[in-house]
Amino acid sequence: MKKVGYIAVFMAVIMVFASCFGNKTSNQVAETDSVAMEEEVLPDSTVYGVCGEGTSMHSLELVTDGGDTLTYEVMDEGSEENLVVGGLLAGDRLAVVGYVNGEKEHIASKVINLTTLQGKWMSIDKNFEIQEGGVVKSNIKAETNPWASWKIYNGQLLLNKDTFLIDELGADSLYLENKQGIFAFKRQK
Repeated sequence: MKKVGYIAVFMAVIMVFASCFGNKTSNQVAETDSVAMEEEVLPDSTVYGVCGEGTSMHSLELVTDGGDTLTYEVMDEGSEENLVVGGLLAGDRLAVVGYVNGEKEHIASKVINLTTLQGKWMSIDKNFEIQEGGVVKSNIKAETNPWASWKIYNGQLLLNKDTFLIDELGADSLYLENKQGIFAFKRQK
């Protein structure tokens, strides 16, 4: 009778080990980089360059990083959002998102002045500096999730993995919007 008990216990132990080391499926959701997924789906259509001397109220001359000179038509009539944020000043670095219409004209749909965007910005809970080369320097040591990098992607500002629309960009104010709300920053001197 003792042998039957030992055999039953032995079989139970083998079944437990077999269930622990067998093929099992993971219920964990794999973490994915949402920005990397977007980049695979939608390539960045932003054109970078310097604002040219031929820029006027409704015409943007852009000397691209590749050396080409493109002329964009800037049509902001009827648009609810700001088409040009940060202003247009000859010599400033710009990020332009646009398209070519049926008449082979370049039409700008979003223009971001990167020279105006760079600098020190602060709000109630954030104090950071957007620097050249995609670097963000946080000036608050105790910040839980500081931004460390930035880039423009299809006319939107990416701070780390946070994506924002730039609602307004002026000499002393920056308004960023995402699904959590609108965030206001003022330029720190």
